[in-house]
Amino acid sequence: MYQVRLRLPTFDAVYARSVADPEGFWAEAADELHWFRRWDEVFQWDYPNFRWFVGGQTNIVYNALDRHLTTERRNKAALIWLGEDGTEQVYTYARLAQQVNRLANGLKSLGVGKGDRVVIYMPLTPEGAISMLACARIGAIHSVVYAGFSVGSLHDRIEDAEAKVLITGDYGYRRGNRVDLKGIAD
Repeated sequence: MYQVRLRLPTFDAVYARSVADPEGFWAEAADELHWFRRWDEVFQWDYPNFRWFVGGQTNIVYNALDRHLTTERRNKAALIWLGEDGTEQVYTYARLAQQVNRLANGLKSLGVGKGDRVVIYMPLTPEGAISMLACARIGAIHSVVYAGFSVGSLHDRIEDAEAKVLITGDYGYRRGNRVDLKGIAD
């Protein structure tokens, strides 16, 4: 086993700063992202309503993928997945973006658009991450449902979310056992 040593402040120091100067703390954190329009206010707190980065416009998929496609990172690993059986999959930024765009276009062809809800019922695989990013790409709201949930639990979550689409896989593995996701979803 190896240790990774990060040059980060301690949790206590970060927490203390976030409490002492929440506006400055979150503004500094948000500066790590690309903004198409910078916010006017970091937050508005009018309990019970909270709004963050008021007036700002960003895109999580642009920040996670697109901005790297025109740099040397394009062909570097964006996602490394290790399966229970030791299988490893490496997705470069370019490959991941291609897969995200492909699924986003598929969702659009099914009539899914901005504000629509999508339930993702998958194991922890690259396809799950691709599904989340594809939803974000088109402005759909995704809800991830734990792949170990029963038929009834999945049904309740689909109904509660008023989901337009369910994304699932044929099967997944949990602790070495095959889980029939498609059978549960059907």
